[in-house]
Amino acid sequence: MTSLDSFKCRKTLKVGTKTYVYYSLPQAEKNGLTGISKLPYSMKILLENLLRNEDDRTVKKADIEAFAKWAKKRKLEHEIAFRPARVLMQDFTGVPAVVDLAAMRNAMQALKGDPKKINPLVPVDLVIDHSVIVNFFGDNKAFGKNVAEEYKQNKERYEFLKWGQSAFSNFSVVPPGTGICHQVNLEYLAQTVWTKKQKMKVGRTTGTFEVAYPDTLVGTDSHTTMVNGLAVLGWGVGGIEAEAAMLGQPQSMLMPDVVGFKLSGALKEGVTATDLVLTVTQMLRKQGVVGKFVEFYGPGLDAMSVADKATIGNMAPEYGATCGFFPVDAAALDYLKTSGRKAARVALVEAYSKAQGLYRTAKSPDPVFTETLKLDLGDVVPSMAGPKRPEGRVALPAIADGFANALANEYKKPNASERFPVGGRNFDLGHGDVVIAAITSCTNTSNPSVLVAAGLLARNAVAKGLKAKPWVKTSLAPGSQVVAEYLANSGLQLDLDKVGFNLVGFGCTTCIGNSGPLPEEISKTINENGIVAAAVLSGNRNFEGRVSPDVQANYLASPPLVVAHALAGTVTKNLAVEPIGEGKDGQPVFLKDIWPTTQEVNAIIKKYVTSTIFKKKYANVFDGDKNWQKIKTVESETYKWNMSSTYVQNPPYFEGMTKVPEPTTDIVGARILALFGDKITTDHISPAGSIKLTSPA
Repeated sequence: MTSLDSFKCRKTLKVGTKTYVYYSLPQAEKNGLTGISKLPYSMKILLENLLRNEDDRTVKKADIEAFAKWAKKRKLEHEIAFRPARVLMQDFTGVPAVVDLAAMRNAMQALKGDPKKINPLVPVDLVIDHSVIVNFFGDNKAFGKNVAEEYKQNKERYEFLKWGQSAFSNFSVVPPGTGICHQVNLEYLAQTVWTKKQKMKVGRTTGTFEVAYPDTLVGTDSHTTMVNGLAVLGWGVGGIEAEAAMLGQPQSMLMPDVVGFKLSGALKEGVTATDLVLTVTQMLRKQGVVGKFVEFYGPGLDAMSVADKATIGNMAPEYGATCGFFPVDAAALDYLKTSGRKAARVALVEAYSKAQGLYRTAKSPDPVFTETLKLDLGDVVPSMAGPKRPEGRVALPAIADGFANALANEYKKPNASERFPVGGRNFDLGHGDVVIAAITSCTNTSNPSVLVAAGLLARNAVAKGLKAKPWVKTSLAPGSQVVAEYLANSGLQLDLDKVGFNLVGFGCTTCIGNSGPLPEEISKTINENGIVAAAVLSGNRNFEGRVSPDVQANYLASPPLVVAHALAGTVTKNLAVEPIGEGKDGQPVFLKDIWPTTQEVNAIIKKYVTSTIFKKKYANVFDGDKNWQKIKTVESETYKWNMSSTYVQNPPYFEGMTKVPEPTTDIVGARILALFGDKITTDHISPAGSIKLTSPA
């Protein structure tokens, strides 16, 4: 499909030896779209999408002109059709979409058509990352055992997905054990500027040209927004919307309000990107940004890494926005180079972004926004969020008092200091004891600064003679194999091992509720005595019931604070002033004694986080390990459904389907299945992890 090009903005761009066709925003402004250079960067990406897809049917000239009106009014209620460049899926929500594609092939065959014609029309990447469970932990055999258990539990799904990997074009599967889909997206799949070959007329020449345009996507996971940190516009959608995008259908959406979030200054010594994102989440929740875009701007971006930006972009669902966008700048280009993207792609990203007015520098004028708010990074303090809301940020010194308050008022436990013996163990348990400490989830495991800080804190703790408390289930699930590589190469993994944070797998694990069972005697003591136990995780969600059926109080924290709480074993201590524990010399050890400096963290990153390890770990990303390669699947155009399967079945949507569709009829007698309050989440009613017998689910 060639755009109608009402604003005569189709131009060519030479980068190195290659020439690309693109839809020039500055040219469109000259040709009638007055004021669009002032638009937020995220809105410019939407505008380019419409210019490139103008067909007078789904995208009309008036839809494009609406952007000039938006630039003047800073908001406008107007419906547009957005076509993402690609789709990202994880295994939980992706399997039903692939089942539907397989069913369409059967239907095509039944109608005497060619089943091979059924394929995604835009590139689809499915990353298997939601299936690994922390059944084993605390030693170097845990990883291998968890992987073996994962393949045993998911054999049927993996056979099906492996069939899809070979059967469909435009569809790729990243096998288990590679990493979290959002981190694989950030480190490998995302290109910031996408290209495809297209037949079209440029000037007087008709032929096949390579078209350059912004990398955009929708994903079947709400944290798809993580890649906003690399200037890729995308967000999470439901399975039906994702399937529509796969099949080339536009996403119908209202032109969004765009909230500008101005960052200035710099983080103080000892403050992490996690502390920043928890502060941002709290501020934006208070502002009210549901259904809106959030775009970050201001001088605070000048020294911010892509990893820090991705940490903030990741939690857009928690602050309620559609996305949390950062434009292309020098840091984005550096990240593309370091993460092993090809030099030609990096050159294209730079040339294209600059030609389009999509490149931000310290001297760039501020865009116009619907509304704005601001934060001086120097005001951010060490923080955690809990005990059950991602936006419930509390400064570190107030965590103990906050828990005591929740214990008395929310959990209705008057005797806060009561402790109960654990059968067969030489310790007891009480309210606020940390029974799960997990470095997990895409929010933080994409960020070398906080992972290296966790490793250095572990190293300093080991030197002082500190250990994790015996009742804490500790785990490290890095977001990608790259993380495991730099932790191993720097020797930090050995230090993490010594305090119990051994590698347990690559995937979401604890953050999605795949924390696995607690030791039986600990679980029994908690449940028999009504103990309000705690989990501290480096994740993005801490709703009741999500992390573990045995744990009521859940806190989000940076990876170094996760390690610190494993050593302390409780959230009832004020770690800002109280000792974490006693060192081997009998003296109290405080958090400040083992907290690494920014200089130490940066020295490790500079030495060990290199493009070499990105290239090595992503060289054969679609091949998988020996377990994946052993999976047998029949190469066929249509899937051989197993009629006895309780998991993967041919859905009945296309049964009795004719070449000419039946006319649509009214739906009669439909009723609401359930009506929930605002703070009821899917975790309360259908957790992905273990479902407790007495829970609402």
